[in-house]
Amino acid sequence: MKKFNFRIFNSLSGLLIASFSFVFFVAYQSAKDDDRTWSVYKADPYSTSYSPLDQINTGNVTQLKPVWTFALKDMKDGGRPGSSECNPIIVDGVMYATSAKHWVYAVNATTGEKIWEFDPFFGAEGGGVSRGVTYWEEGEKANAKNKRILVTGGDNLFALDIKTGKPIPTFGKDGKVSMNVGLRDDPAAISVIPTSPGIVYKDLLIMGAEVSELYGAQPGYIRAYNCKTGKLVWTFHTIPLPGEAGYETWPKEAYKYAGGANDWGGMSVDLKRGMVFLATGSPTYDYYGTDRKGQNLYGNSVVALDAATGKHIWHFQTVHHDLWDYDLPCPPNLVTVEKDHKKVDAVAQVSKHGFIFVFNRETGEPLFPIEERAVPKSTIPGEESWPTQPFPSKPKPFARQIMTETDLTHYTDAGHDTIVKKFRSMRYEGLFTPPDLKGTLMLPGSRGGAEWGGAAIDPTSSVLFVKSNDSPEIESMKKVDPEEESKNMSVFQQGKSLYMTYCVACHGKDKNGDEPTYPSLVGLRNRMTREAALDKIKKGGGKMPAFASVVKGKEKAIIAFLYEREQQSSDAVTKFETGKTKKGADKYLNLTAYGHFRDPDGNPALRPPWGSLSAVNLSTGEYEWQIPLGNDEKRQLKDGPETGQEGSAGPIVTAGGLVFISGTNDKQLRAFDKKTGKLLWKTALPGVANATACTYMSGGKQFVALSVGGTKENPSGFIMAFGLP
Repeated sequence: MKKFNFRIFNSLSGLLIASFSFVFFVAYQSAKDDDRTWSVYKADPYSTSYSPLDQINTGNVTQLKPVWTFALKDMKDGGRPGSSECNPIIVDGVMYATSAKHWVYAVNATTGEKIWEFDPFFGAEGGGVSRGVTYWEEGEKANAKNKRILVTGGDNLFALDIKTGKPIPTFGKDGKVSMNVGLRDDPAAISVIPTSPGIVYKDLLIMGAEVSELYGAQPGYIRAYNCKTGKLVWTFHTIPLPGEAGYETWPKEAYKYAGGANDWGGMSVDLKRGMVFLATGSPTYDYYGTDRKGQNLYGNSVVALDAATGKHIWHFQTVHHDLWDYDLPCPPNLVTVEKDHKKVDAVAQVSKHGFIFVFNRETGEPLFPIEERAVPKSTIPGEESWPTQPFPSKPKPFARQIMTETDLTHYTDAGHDTIVKKFRSMRYEGLFTPPDLKGTLMLPGSRGGAEWGGAAIDPTSSVLFVKSNDSPEIESMKKVDPEEESKNMSVFQQGKSLYMTYCVACHGKDKNGDEPTYPSLVGLRNRMTREAALDKIKKGGGKMPAFASVVKGKEKAIIAFLYEREQQSSDAVTKFETGKTKKGADKYLNLTAYGHFRDPDGNPALRPPWGSLSAVNLSTGEYEWQIPLGNDEKRQLKDGPETGQEGSAGPIVTAGGLVFISGTNDKQLRAFDKKTGKLLWKTALPGVANATACTYMSGGKQFVALSVGGTKENPSGFIMAFGLP
C-alpha cells in the first residue's frame, strides 16, 4: 500500500478529517483489490492474455520475488510427477485453479491459503488434463446464490458453489451433467473429456471437447449449456448432418462414423456482437482419410457462430482434408487492428503449421490475401489428398516450414550419417508432403508451431506474441489388419502387438518413455493398479488419445503385456475391434505419430533453435522481433546462442511493458521487454511449469502466478505467486 503523510492535527476536528481520509483511501483501495482483470481463461472473453496492470513493469521487474507457494497434495507420494496446464483465474480476491489430477481449488489470492478443494472423481483415480475453470454470475448485483464455478471432471460438467466448492444440486443431476449425452453414439459406451474450460455468454456456457484421434472417435460437436440448470440449449455439428451446410464436403454416410473436428483448445467471445469464435482440430483418423474423402468441414477451421443460438455465421478452413494432425490448437484472439488507416475489429488465429490467419471479425474476410497453392499428391492406396492448401501472404510463418540436409545436426559422425541416410530415404516435398509408405518428414510437426497456450495480444499496439516449436517428426504409415495379426497369439503376445502398433512411438520399445511428456511405463505395477491403467488407456489424457475402441475385447492382452504377466497361447483373445469406420475401408496407422526425429543417441536431428518467441504487428503483418526461448545447456554450443526448447504454454503481456512465459524444460519463468524482446528477469522453478501464467491485483499488490508441475518430493505440484518486495 502507498504511504501517505497525514498531517497530525492538534484538534479533534483535525483527527476526524484525517480518519475520514484514511477510511476513504482504504475503501478506494479495496474496490481496486476486487480485481477481475484475469477472471477468464486467458484473461478475458477476447482470449488476449493481456493485463492492464502496470505495478510490475520494465523498471522494477528485476525485484520480483516469490510471495507465496501453495503445495498441492492430491497425488500419492512416490507417484509420477504431474504436469499441470492450468491457467488460474482470480475473482474478488480468490484464485480458482485445477491440479494435474483435475481437482479444483479455491485459494486466497493474497496469501495462498486454501479456502476449499473439490475432487470431481469422489475418491476414484481420475486425472486428465485440465486447463482451468469458468466463473459465472447472474447480473451486476449477483450474490453467492447466483455465482458459481463451472468445471469438467472426466466426462462430467459440474457447477460448484463459490463459497464451499460443493456441487450445486439444482444444476443437472446432483450438480453435474454428463457430457457424453447429446453426441452421436450411446452415452454409456463413450467418454468425452474436455481439457480446456468453456466460455460464458450471458447465461450460457459454451463448450468444446477432447475426443479420440483414432478410428471410432466421436464428432466434436460444440454445445451450449444453461449455466443455472445445466440444460443443453444448442448444438453445432462440426461434422454436418444431411441438409446442413458443409455436408457436401464429406461422404454421404460420414456423419454416422467420422469423428474429431473438435474444439479442444478453447474459444473467444465478442460480447457486444453476440458472436463466439472457435478453432477446430482435424477429423479422424488424423493421418489417413479414405473414409472421409473431401474437404471435411468444419475440421481445421476458424468458425464464427451466433452465441445465443449456435447458428453458423462464417468460417475459414486452414487445412483441407488434414493428413498431418495440424489442429488449430488454441482460442482465436480478438483484436482491433489498423487497416488502410481505419480501425478494424479482427480475429487472429495461430496454428500448428506456423501460420497466422487474420480475418475481419464480422465477415470472415481475410485482412491479408490468402492464396490456394498446389501441394504434393498422396500415393497411399485409397487416399485422395486435397490438391491445394491455403497460404497467407502475411505475416510470414513464425515457425520453420522447410528443412534441408544442411539443417541436420552433427553431434557425432555416426549419428550424423544415420540421420542423413534417414532424411534421404523419406518422402519430403515441403510443408504439405502427404503421408507415404516410405516414410514422410513433417515440419514444424504435430507438436510444432503454436500449441494450446496460444498467443497473447497487446491491444494498445496490435502486436501478437506467440511461442513456437520447430519439432520435426516422421510419419511411418502401415496398413493394419488386427484380426489377422492376432491369430495364434497368446494374450501376452497380442498385448505386445497392440503396444508395438499404438504405443511404441511415444513410450518406446523398452517402455522408458520420454519424460516429462511421455511417461516411462517401466515398473507400472508398482505405482498404478491394473484397473486404473486400463481406465487411463480407454479414456486417454494429455497428449495421449483415448484407446477405448482399440482395446475393446483385448483388455486382458494389453494389461498382460504392460504388467509383464505372460500367458499361454491357449488363453488367446479372439475378438478385436479398432473403431467405427466406413464399411470395408482399409485402415492405415502412423506408427510413429507424435515422436521426434532424432539421431541414435537421442539428439534432435534439426539444428536449433527448437523453440522461439515472436512479436508480430498485426496491422502491418511485419515482425517486431523473434528470439530463441528456453535453453538446453547440454547441447548449447560454447559461447553460442540459446538453443530454444519445445513448450506448450503461452505468453501473457501486460501494460507494464512485459511478456511473461514459462513452459520450457529448463524450468524457468521469464520476463521480456515487450518492445524489444530483451530478457529482463528469470527465475528457476521447482518443476516444469507447462502452464500459461496469470497476473492480478490483490491487497494492493500485483502478483504474477502460475501452476508448476510436480517433483519427486511433491508429485502433485504447486501454484506459485511472485510480487515486488
